[in-house]
Amino acid sequence: MASLFDEDCFIPPVDRYSYGFPDPREAPKEGLLAYGGDLEPNRLLSAYRRGIFPWFNAGDPILWWSPDPRLVLYPDRLRLSRSFRRVVRRGDYRVDFDRDFAAVIRACSAVPRPGQEGTWLTETMIDAYESLHKMGWAHSVEVRRGEELVGGLYGVAMGGAFFGESMFSRRSDGSKIALKALSDVLRETGYDLIDCQVTTDHFLRWGAVEISRERFLDELEAALEKPGLPIGRWTDLRWEYRDGR
Repeated sequence: MASLFDEDCFIPPVDRYSYGFPDPREAPKEGLLAYGGDLEPNRLLSAYRRGIFPWFNAGDPILWWSPDPRLVLYPDRLRLSRSFRRVVRRGDYRVDFDRDFAAVIRACSAVPRPGQEGTWLTETMIDAYESLHKMGWAHSVEVRRGEELVGGLYGVAMGGAFFGESMFSRRSDGSKIALKALSDVLRETGYDLIDCQVTTDHFLRWGAVEISRERFLDELEAALEKPGLPIGRWTDLRWEYRDGR
């Protein structure tokens, strides 16, 4: 990553007094668009509407990203292996929505990840997304076996788009069950896309695709015109796995 203050690659600061951002279509391909500002809910919502998300390590300034290409999972294109289908057919789990957002986001921050020291999910980030959850914009999917929380994910929903932020598993396939439940519910309620942000091998195996930033921003603009699910808690949502969907 270039220095924020490199004369040949200057990254502008975010205006602390407004919720405006530079045009993401003009960001470098790696996607670093701006720095600074804060994680006030209206700033976060403004960022997501423009295809921008925060991602930074503890001790760094807040960094705002819009990478090219962008990784997207279309809800009707999630691919399941035969072994995973056997897992979900067993049905020895329960899937809930928005029952314990705090537990999910803290589990995402605590689960060790290969090649990663510490966590980018700082207390400041956690507080910001918990605020969005209380406002009805951020949502969690929880997977339990008995009373044990074994997997889950969280993200932000706007219009017909869901911006995935993080997921975790404490047992095999916990996060994948959460993703399957989310993709089914979003498909059935008319959502266009799940933003996976940056490319990872496991999301590619699950059916996500890389698209250009230009195409992503165009598709996002169209998705935001859709009503989506009502703003508020998703606790009334129900999901059960059925073969063939």
